[in-house]
Amino acid sequence: MLPSLLKGADEIHASRSEHLGAAHERRGVLLELRDPRARLSRTETRGKPFSCLGELLWYLSRDNRLEFIEHYIDSYKDESEDGETVHGGYGRRLFTHPAHDQIRTLIETLRQTPNTRRAVVQIFEAADTARRHKEVPCTLAMQFALRRNQLDLMVSMRSQDAYLGLPHDVFCFTMLQEIIARSINADIGEYKQFVGCLHLYDKHRAGAEQFLSERVQQSVSMPPMPLGDPWPSIGRVLEAEIDIRGGRAIASEAMAIDPYWLDLIRLLQVFAATGDAKMIRRLKNSLTFKGFCAYVDKRKDMKPRSPRQPSQPRLPF
Repeated sequence: MLPSLLKGADEIHASRSEHLGAAHERRGVLLELRDPRARLSRTETRGKPFSCLGELLWYLSRDNRLEFIEHYIDSYKDESEDGETVHGGYGRRLFTHPAHDQIRTLIETLRQTPNTRRAVVQIFEAADTARRHKEVPCTLAMQFALRRNQLDLMVSMRSQDAYLGLPHDVFCFTMLQEIIARSINADIGEYKQFVGCLHLYDKHRAGAEQFLSERVQQSVSMPPMPLGDPWPSIGRVLEAEIDIRGGRAIASEAMAIDPYWLDLIRLLQVFAATGDAKMIRRLKNSLTFKGFCAYVDKRKDMKPRSPRQPSQPRLPF
């Protein structure tokens, strides 16, 4: 994918080219993951589970507040017009806008009509074509199909940044796929993603070339999500995230929650403890899934982060 964008792709000047340079694109691209749990990369430059997890939780917070996502991905501040929200944020679109919980409806539809072809979640809205916002969703829609008690996900995107956006989208969408699968007592199936315009900006060419030159490019399969209703645990993770982002200590080892979800809370603690080698070593030793350890080690020598003062989000059902 990246090699084809680095060589022989069409060059265009898009809306972001003023800051990022020309975009090199391929159109009508189909990506497929047969193992959607293999959603993490072990490379030095692109193995970034912390920002991916932060973006997923931003979706699940049911809101589009800038303060949440800016903590994990600073560049989102450039996408906000009022300094408080991000117009294209997926959380409100998935759960509360326009006054309709698409995820709840989706789950109920799959429970009532397992073989339905109407299990669709819309992200891009017709009005987005007329409004002049800094940021509108790249994702058009997500279609879920329950077959043989496995939940497949097919995502349609108008545009996707192969260097910055793709790793985050694959992580967030396959996690959402598994969350919904567990909500209907099913397993996760295949993941397919159709991209109208897959592109790479000139500013990221050197990074893409470095990525391809790295020796370790294997995927990491996360463990299966626990059986049963995942939403109470998601609520606990979101509650913990508020405290961690606000700089408040939490006793994660005392939480009555499955180790799968506890590991995600510990990743949030590691991110908050960036630069504190002693704390990071302690958190690393407490991880149940040791596949996260390689990412954790990188945070020890980085510049410490400043805590934020988050507001209270609406928690999942």
